[in-house]
Amino acid sequence: MNDAFHQQQFLNVVDRDEAERRFRAVLDLSPLEAEEVPLSEAHGRVLAADIIAPVDVPGFDRSNMDGFALRAADTIGASEGAPKTLRLNAETVATGIVPRTTVEAGTATAIATGGMLPRGADAVVMIEHTTVTGNDLRLIRPAAPGANISFAGTDIGRGEMVLRRGKFLGSRDTGVLAAIGVSRVPVVRRPCVAVISTGDELIAPGADLRPGLIYDSNATVIADAVRELGGKPVPMGIVPDNFAALEAAVRNAIAECDVVLLSGGTSKGAGDVSYRVLEKLGPPGIVAHGVALKPGKPLCLAAVNQANRRPVPVAVLPGFPTSAIFTFHEFLTPVIRALAGRRKESSVSIPATLPLRVNSERGRTEYLLASLVELPKTDGSSPNYSAYPMGKGSGSVTAFSRADGFVVIPRQREYLEAGEKVEVQLLDSSLRPADLVVIGSHCTGLDFLLGRLHADGITTKFLAVGSTGGLEAAKRGECDLAGMHLLDADTDDYNRPFLTPELELIPGYGRLQGIVFKPGDGRFERRSADEAVAAAFADPNCLMINRNRGSGTRILIDRLLNGVQPTGYLVEARSHNAVAAAVTQGRADWGVAIAPVARDSGLGFIPLRAEQYDFVVPKSRRNRPAVQAFERLLTRPETRAALASMGFLSE
Repeated sequence: MNDAFHQQQFLNVVDRDEAERRFRAVLDLSPLEAEEVPLSEAHGRVLAADIIAPVDVPGFDRSNMDGFALRAADTIGASEGAPKTLRLNAETVATGIVPRTTVEAGTATAIATGGMLPRGADAVVMIEHTTVTGNDLRLIRPAAPGANISFAGTDIGRGEMVLRRGKFLGSRDTGVLAAIGVSRVPVVRRPCVAVISTGDELIAPGADLRPGLIYDSNATVIADAVRELGGKPVPMGIVPDNFAALEAAVRNAIAECDVVLLSGGTSKGAGDVSYRVLEKLGPPGIVAHGVALKPGKPLCLAAVNQANRRPVPVAVLPGFPTSAIFTFHEFLTPVIRALAGRRKESSVSIPATLPLRVNSERGRTEYLLASLVELPKTDGSSPNYSAYPMGKGSGSVTAFSRADGFVVIPRQREYLEAGEKVEVQLLDSSLRPADLVVIGSHCTGLDFLLGRLHADGITTKFLAVGSTGGLEAAKRGECDLAGMHLLDADTDDYNRPFLTPELELIPGYGRLQGIVFKPGDGRFERRSADEAVAAAFADPNCLMINRNRGSGTRILIDRLLNGVQPTGYLVEARSHNAVAAAVTQGRADWGVAIAPVARDSGLGFIPLRAEQYDFVVPKSRRNRPAVQAFERLLTRPETRAALASMGFLSE
């Protein structure tokens, strides 16, 4: 095939609902056939048949406590002042034995908890209400007929339906099965799902990472998602971008499995072969290739008919992690759940407000991952939330795991305005707000502090939006703490000049900001900051890595550059660690980061200035237990010593 074919773009992009309709139209989504498994393996499976009790539970009349089996009529009028006396039978009924002696009028038999009720008895008196003298039993309280007894079949009666077909078996259900003596359970067979990763750039976790290669994360997250849905993942490894090798792998997967999932190679580019393999495997073959989604446009959906079997769904998920996970959950989750016999899950959404404007692309439905922040309530009403976009792109491996839900931006919208009301569809139906919400500038010292809180059982959420974004979030009351290091140009002071009457400052710690570079680079080695910047300006091939707008470091950088934009100025990193990574990998020659990150990355460091990294707290949240726990942690001598050992400075 020629390059013109390889480079063709999506010519038949369809919207999300049409793609789903086409996909389901060629599939059989009834539950798979039944299989029997041992009771020990039934937990988490779906029943394939109704379960009828073959026995009574309990199977005999039994005592609910240690005491004496007797006839209730013999206890009438018994009291401490006028006790009743009965003759004690010689037999004692322990558990697991059948009584031999009938309880006659005026007699009683000692019985243990769980023991079988003797013939003639219709009540049990607890041992605490009796005294025994020789063969005489003295009763100080009466007992009603049936007292302290569980009669045969009162829990489950023989012939009773105890569990219905389609029931998801939890621990309580398997307990019921054990109680009626079921040792093998008919369940829906778990769908076998082949998981294939494609791409010459992929290596398995644990292998040596060389330039140009990336670890395959899609296979792990997809396989575990399959398990969560009741499927059985069948990992088939990484297949290079080779048509023959991939075709053989896919044909083998179709022959062995109920569903086949590939990730990567679905775009119509020169090295993308997955969709070309599917073109040879029909009918019905490819039903949708290109869906008007963001993320997820390259998604390819297909099915392959099999003799004496239902059609096998085949999907090629985009290679970028967020795109792969999102399209999996949107299109494959319902398929796998259906085959496993699990009921369709109802989506749960909650209203929220966007704190900032979000741009979108007209013509594509966009799924905007968001992290929810609970706002303080002014009355007894339901909680209000802000929905912070997780703007890390489809290549992010963390966005999906850290998001609470997503906002659907209709294909005709080009943006959502700040303050706009949106519906956030939860990725997990149970939303559990964090104990402590921190928004603002990223710092490795803050990572350390939040880790200590986690160890103490305090859950936290951190959103890295820069110092300015954190300050604005604190003003809106959206966070418990805002980490910031904002320099005021007029006073040359950090953070305090930006406080409002509604905010308080919790002093943090000092940090040393400086220029980072690879050791041995003569443009920076053994130079002052002014000399190093001048050398960078003089060399058009000296690439800079900048920081994101709104961060305190960006303000410091712009003051340092004094209006000059060196090569690389427009390339922004969102953290000190990202700056260090760019310099370490040679994607940039210099940037600005804090001393602890430079040290940990083995980079050269030219000090620029000491700064103060503090925490701003809204007064409305000042007395929250998690905020007070954070402040106590921050002031402990051992915490200050640990921060100092990491390279941070005393206030």
